[in-house]
Amino acid sequence: MERIESSKNQKVKDAKRLRYKKYRERDERFLIEGPHLIEEALKSGREIERIFADDPDKVPDVAGRYNIPTALVNEQVIQELTGVQNPQGLVAVCMIPSKPEKLVEGIYLLLDEIQDPGNVGTMIRTADAAGAKGVILGEGSADVYNEKAVRATQGSIFHIPVIQGPLEEWIDQLKEQGVPILGTGIAEGTSHTALAPLKSFALIVGNEGGGVKPELLEKTDQNVYIPIHGDAESLNVSVATGILLYHLRKG
Repeated sequence: MERIESSKNQKVKDAKRLRYKKYRERDERFLIEGPHLIEEALKSGREIERIFADDPDKVPDVAGRYNIPTALVNEQVIQELTGVQNPQGLVAVCMIPSKPEKLVEGIYLLLDEIQDPGNVGTMIRTADAAGAKGVILGEGSADVYNEKAVRATQGSIFHIPVIQGPLEEWIDQLKEQGVPILGTGIAEGTSHTALAPLKSFALIVGNEGGGVKPELLEKTDQNVYIPIHGDAESLNVSVATGILLYHLRKG
């Protein structure tokens, strides 16, 4: 196991810059923290380039089976790589997978300008639990490879495809595959309880302030909303997403 003492080491510097979106996009890599995410990445067949650990005993056994280069570093290096007050002492550089060339029938979640990375991560986790085939993040949404978003997925980011790009293009592709497009909004919408479950659908959700953009709602086959029975102004978007995905899925 290689030992690195300085945060000025080039391998550390290359990893540390992945905390910034422009370098993640350029290098096609992102950081994951802790044994759980590393194990989930490897079990899902994702490629890990390097591991940094402040204690060799923290490195998951599965990492050794894949012969992943591992560096023993001090707590300061781990702190700089994670930026959190109480890091787990284990950080890995993970490759960003390529986008799928074609979507197939199934359940998809489309995020329109969901800006909070915690919500984004939670919604990916919820979509995974609901059996979705993928999550598509439109322009204006938080970067899925933001460290907070990655943590919030609890490993689900490795279980299903997560795509970032213009929603209009992906909606058109889903339509070509015969996937019904459902928007969320009260205007010309139907209560979710009035809709029968579907085997395949794409659900578009928007941010709590503005909702789904009108130009996207024009592309939908049906709009749906969740009735509010109390005095709350609205539901948290990740909570609403969970309710809709589970109600609308068939089986």
